[in-house]
Amino acid sequence: MIRVHVVAGRNLRNVVPKDNRRYINLEKWRNVTKTFSKAQRHYRNMYLEICEVFNDELEVSLFSSKVESYEIYFSYGIMYGIIYAEEENAALKYEEVKKELELEYRQRKEPSSEFINEFAEKHKVCLPNDIFFDASSLFE
Repeated sequence: MIRVHVVAGRNLRNVVPKDNRRYINLEKWRNVTKTFSKAQRHYRNMYLEICEVFNDELEVSLFSSKVESYEIYFSYGIMYGIIYAEEENAALKYEEVKKELELEYRQRKEPSSEFINEFAEKHKVCLPNDIFFDASSLFE
């Protein structure tokens, strides 16, 4: 039996030491789109084209639509939201968002207030309107 050991930050994919352990690099983008069923990939008038995660800390997804703007959903620590893009530039915007989030993650591991504000302003980040908040504690 081969045991798998995870070593973050090292590209040891093809290294098999004498004790037969294999090492996997988590610090890279992983495409997890296929973990969603066909039904789960359809959401309202949207379709999940790709969903990638980085080090299990960042998530960026691209949703296409035939009738609306494309949506780029992202999640990083306390920061999450949607960025709207037109079909012709959605893929480039998606890659730009991934690059910026990864850079901030590598530098700080958590998004700084300054980064959140600059990122939100630059990309015109919107909060999803279908997330439900339990606000009952605000009225106690």
